[in-house]
This record gives sequence, C-alpha cells and structure tokens, in this order.
Amino acid sequence: MPVQAGRASEEIALQIEAAIVDGRLAPGTRLPSEREMQSQFGTGRGVIREAIKVLKQKGLLEVKKGAKGGAYVRQLDVGNISESLALFLKQHPVDPEKLIEFRETIDRTIAQLAIAHADQSEKDELYQEALRLEAMLREDEPDLVATSELDRQLNIKLASMGRNPLFEWVMHALQMGFSSHDYALYEDRTYRLRAAANWSDTAKAIVGGEIMRALAFIGHHYVLLRKCIEEKAAHTHEPNAEFLQDDNQ
Repeated sequence: MPVQAGRASEEIALQIEAAIVDGRLAPGTRLPSEREMQSQFGTGRGVIREAIKVLKQKGLLEVKKGAKGGAYVRQLDVGNISESLALFLKQHPVDPEKLIEFRETIDRTIAQLAIAHADQSEKDELYQEALRLEAMLREDEPDLVATSELDRQLNIKLASMGRNPLFEWVMHALQMGFSSHDYALYEDRTYRLRAAANWSDTAKAIVGGEIMRALAFIGHHYVLLRKCIEEKAAHTHEPNAEFLQDDNQ
C-alpha cells in the first residue's frame, strides 16, 4: 500500500515483513524491482533502498547481484535464531540459577519424549556416544573443545529423538546461543568425571526406557552443576583469590 512521507522506509519494511511472516512472500521469492516498488509504494528510490537495507539487517532478505540479482526472501534457519539469541543474552545477562532451572525443565521433557518416540537404534547410538564422551573426559588432559562439541551434539541428538521439531529448534538455539555453565563442570577434574558418568547413566536409562531413572540422573546433573558453580563463586570471593588464580596459570 502507498505510504506517507516521514516514516516511509519504516512503513515499507513493516509491510514487506508482514507479507513474509504470513506467507504471502515465500522463501526464495524475488521482490519486485526498485522501480516497481517505487510505483507501488508511491515513494522514491532512496526510501525503497533503506527499507531493503533494514530487512536485510534483520535477516529477512538477501540481496544478490548479477543477471538474476535483486532482493530475495531469505530462508530462516536455526543458526539465525541462535545468533540473535546469543546477542540478546550478551546484552541481557541471565542469572545462572534461572538458566539452570530452565535447562533442567527442558531436559526432563526432552528425555521423556525421546524414551517414548525414538527408535531403539537411536537410543543405542546415544548411549555409545555418551560412553565416548565419558572416555574422552577421563583422559588425563582431555580436549575440552572437542568434548564440549560432543556434549553439544548429544544434547541436540536427544532433542531430535523426541520427534518434536519445536524442542529440537529450541535446543539447537540454546546450544548455539548460550551455555548452561556446563563448562564449569568440565574444567574441574572431580566434577568432570562425575558429569561424564552421569551422561552415560542418563543415556543407559533412556535405552532401557526407564523414565524415572533418567529423570533422576538429569536432576543429579544439575545438582552437581549448582554445587560446582557455588564453589567457584565462593573461591572467587575469597581473599587473595585473584592472586591464587594467577599463580595457578
């Protein structure tokens, strides 16, 4: 629809965004040329370009060059959501306890769905990968980057086993967007070994379809995590804690 002067670029961006969100403009659709949109919206070329720039920054459009160039509706994926979530959380820090509470609730639901809907082969594979993670973490000097990546993959796999794409998308965004502070467990050898065994125990319970045992192990994971974070926080606030940390480096 034609727009009024003053906030023309913003109104155009909102109209196009609404058309994308409600499905009138499907992913891959090429927008009309700048000249055509000038006529449609009753405004100048600069206003059209500003609106396209805004939508590109939001990740809704991509601009291609060449013979088939122009502004195209972008196919949003989980990566886009994860990047936005990560940026948002950096600007709005969440208390560790709130984050742990949220993750524990999600994990409990996902585990129950996985037990109910996953194939036995998927459950067996989850268990084997959990055993591999445990073996890696039991090494004298484990590769914490590799183990963190495997831990991330295990969480995403478990979510996919529940056959509910919403949980899978949320878990993927969580794993890419922010941590539940599990790194604190893996940095400490004592907690690392307990957390590794706990992952295997959880996966084994899922393999056996033992819902209550699986939920108990998930609960224990977050008990360990809370205790580990509390100990680190207490150490950080001890007198000369900074000196001790520097001395250990």
